[in-house]
Amino acid sequence: MCPLPTGEALKNKAKKLGVVIFLDDPNEPRGVNQIFRAVVSEAELQRRVIEAEKHLLSQRLRMISVIASIASVLSAAAAWCAVIMGH
Repeated sequence: MCPLPTGEALKNKAKKLGVVIFLDDPNEPRGVNQIFRAVVSEAELQRRVIEAEKHLLSQRLRMISVIASIASVLSAAAAWCAVIMGH
C-alpha cells in the first residue's frame, strides 16, 4: 500500500475527491469566509480521504457486479433460446 499523502498533497487530494477539509462547528455563523474556518487535523483529513477512496471503489465494484449480473441473465436467455429453437 502506498504511503498516505501529507501537507499540501493531502489537501489537493482531498479537494480532488470533494472531501470537506474544515471542522464542522455548529456555533460557527453561516457565511463565514473560508479563510477564517478551522481546518481538521492531518490525521482526520487522511481518514476522510481514505473513506472517500473506499466509497469510490465500492461504487465501481457495484457497477461491475451489476454489469456482470446483466451479462449473466443475457447469457442464460441466449442459451434458453438456443435450446428452444434447437428442438
